[in-house]
Amino acid sequence: MKFTIHNPFKVVEDRPTPPQVYNWKVYACGIVLAAAALEIGYDSGFIGGTLALDSFASEFGLDQMTTSHHSFITSNIISVFHAGCFFGSIFSYFFTYYKGRKFGLLFSCVTMALGAILMMLPSHSRGLVPLYLGRTLAGVGVGCSTSIVPVYLAEISPPGIRGRVSAMYELGWRVGDTTGFFIAYGVSDTIKESFKQWYIPFAVQLIPAGLYIIGVSFLIETPRWLVGKGRDEEALKNLCWLRNLNEEDEYIQWEFNNMKEEIEVQKRTVGLGFTDPFRELARKPSILKRLFISAGLYVLQDLYGIQSINYYSPTIFKQIGVKSTNTSLFSSGLFGVCKLISTIIWAAFVVEQFGRRTTLLFTSPICALCFFYIGGYVKYKTSGPEAKAALGLVYVWCFFFIMGWSGTPYVVGAEIFDNNIRGACQAINSMFLWLGVFLMTRFTTQMVASMKYGLFFFFAGFAVLSIPFVYFLLPETKGVSLEYMDRLFAKPAWRAHKELFEELDEERLERERVDGLGSPLTPMFTQDDVDEKASAEFVEEASIKRSGV
Repeated sequence: MKFTIHNPFKVVEDRPTPPQVYNWKVYACGIVLAAAALEIGYDSGFIGGTLALDSFASEFGLDQMTTSHHSFITSNIISVFHAGCFFGSIFSYFFTYYKGRKFGLLFSCVTMALGAILMMLPSHSRGLVPLYLGRTLAGVGVGCSTSIVPVYLAEISPPGIRGRVSAMYELGWRVGDTTGFFIAYGVSDTIKESFKQWYIPFAVQLIPAGLYIIGVSFLIETPRWLVGKGRDEEALKNLCWLRNLNEEDEYIQWEFNNMKEEIEVQKRTVGLGFTDPFRELARKPSILKRLFISAGLYVLQDLYGIQSINYYSPTIFKQIGVKSTNTSLFSSGLFGVCKLISTIIWAAFVVEQFGRRTTLLFTSPICALCFFYIGGYVKYKTSGPEAKAALGLVYVWCFFFIMGWSGTPYVVGAEIFDNNIRGACQAINSMFLWLGVFLMTRFTTQMVASMKYGLFFFFAGFAVLSIPFVYFLLPETKGVSLEYMDRLFAKPAWRAHKELFEELDEERLERERVDGLGSPLTPMFTQDDVDEKASAEFVEEASIKRSGV
């Protein structure tokens, strides 16, 4: 059997694409919007460790409460943020429809910054009310951003690198996550018990919020949204800027006309009104099925246990056998490092090289086995190598969760819907995401107390259930243009990707027979085959080469 090592940076395309299209501008937009994810990741990284500090408990009298009351207050502080996220995801559709993707992003970053400022106001005399308000307001901004950012990135990215650009959002999340873990550990280890010890982690939130505001102010509106609003001239200008090509370029004309054609089809079939996407969902089972799949991925992501470990990592690590608060915070920091390294690998190599469906199916059974072992260890609590194995498997689980389930749902949710319903569907996806996060963070402490080792079996069970869900419902979307998603999802999931690209090849060959030259719609053409020629010459040469002339 022949074994071939593929170039991990090879770009899979459904048409020959000029090299100018893969330029710094799209990646720069991804980096800017990663600042939004920094804020979200930082919250998940720092809040659990900061609330576990004795200085925070004594500042607000939590150390005078019963254990159950203390846990209740802690759960409320954490979960109001996610309640805000839920409502923010609802508001996001209004902004994306009427005001555009960029305006929605501006609203989200300003709201997040105001929330971060409010979180700096609580004290012994003022109580926790400013903290509750600040976390709720910041959550509204975060909920908006999680709905809008994936849509924005999917709409500006060429198909060949869409997954990689969208993955930058997940990477920003993990950078913030790791930073939050180590800041919580750092103040615990280096600052004596005081007001400053718990206050500093809250104040640091202003940094990513400020970076987000500055970055978003330089972004442009997406061409797809502008075409949908009839602003063709502005859309063409923005598309040329993103692709680094002029208006007369053959590739620009093809992509722009494709957008217009898609909008015209949607205008005739779906409508362009505010409520039309919801009517389309109600009357078209194929779209409803797609929404069920994408929302299901978000819910399953939460049920894998990532939010419980993110926000209650000190508690979880103590349950596994890590005793002191300081040591558990350090273990949480290592957990954050593991997530960051894994995300870099996923974003750079995995998401485009191996695709969405394949990674989900490969990682699910490994995640399940890790939690089955950890649950068994927590039940019997033996000392020796079994304890080290349980702790090590937390990091193994983390690596494979990131490879499959951490960022992939965001990529899939943003790329499988038509332009006119994408904003509405992503808002619904985001609502399911944050509803799941809210429930998991609100009740994790109670689940730890009542279920004990059963908590890990609970997570493992949903990892097992995710395997048939993905296999039978989710086709591979790697390298597929947004315009071809309807055709992809009309086929059986386990063979849809292969069949679609075979059909596109046949259609291309038929066009070549008809016109004798070819068309720019050539599937599976990789960037490795591209030279630095002008776009029109490149398309012509590619067509001649493929037709054997």
